[in-house]
Amino acid sequence: MRLGSKSKNKFFLKLDIKNQNIQNKFLKKITDATKTVDAKVMLGDSTVKELSTFDPKNVENLFNHIITSLSDWSSQGISYSYNDDIRRIFVKFEVREEEFVISLHVSVQFHVLLYYKPEQKVLLLQKELSEIIDRTAESDSNYSVEGNKIILQKLQELGSDKINEQNLFELFYNDENLSKILSKKIENSQDDEILQLNNRKKELLQQLDDLLLETFQTSQILIDEQKLVNGEEGCLCNIDIEHLEDNSKHGLFDPDLITDEFQQKIDNRINQILASIDN
Repeated sequence: MRLGSKSKNKFFLKLDIKNQNIQNKFLKKITDATKTVDAKVMLGDSTVKELSTFDPKNVENLFNHIITSLSDWSSQGISYSYNDDIRRIFVKFEVREEEFVISLHVSVQFHVLLYYKPEQKVLLLQKELSEIIDRTAESDSNYSVEGNKIILQKLQELGSDKINEQNLFELFYNDENLSKILSKKIENSQDDEILQLNNRKKELLQQLDDLLLETFQTSQILIDEQKLVNGEEGCLCNIDIEHLEDNSKHGLFDPDLITDEFQQKIDNRINQILASIDN
């Protein structure tokens, strides 16, 4: 049973008040941890602009503090989720009180935006890269044609000149050595100048990657699990109480199963959560 869900049980109504207090304090802590600063960045077209970003390390520090405070709860530590430009930092805690399990899930979800550092070096590298691309444009086209000829020749040697694209992919995927041999043959079909230019192009792309700057943005609001899964920005702080029966956890159970003794133990655990966030 998740705290904050509708209930007429007096004990859960009492816990819901504490849960609301915990969520409010958690949101305040996250608001402080995601406080933004101004930063200058460069766009791909060399335009320099100023934007706001925050430091995810501050969120990690907050979560580490909670982990330390809840030292007798089980936890896998801080976890990270990456999905395109969406990133999530979260921790899941769990503690058992006889036949009841109390769990806590805290999470922050945010967008990661990439820009270049506002440095003159970026412009110089982009200029050189553009010149190389222009010089190798015709060669790249010929390179593709020549590569197809080499692949076809090799397939004929293997007796597979009528192979389709799917089988060709599987052939290369399953035979790494064949893939390397063909790649080497295709590469050697280029003249030295083009090879040097292509190697330089790889170097320039790597240097430009090294000059990329990550910026972070989130919304300082509480969201639910569904919005978290949908990739929305915000933070989450959920507390669940489950009943253990035949070694299985059940979220739906009769609240009257919780005796006065266990009510006190569960209440103490909720107070622990409040103290870990409040300090």
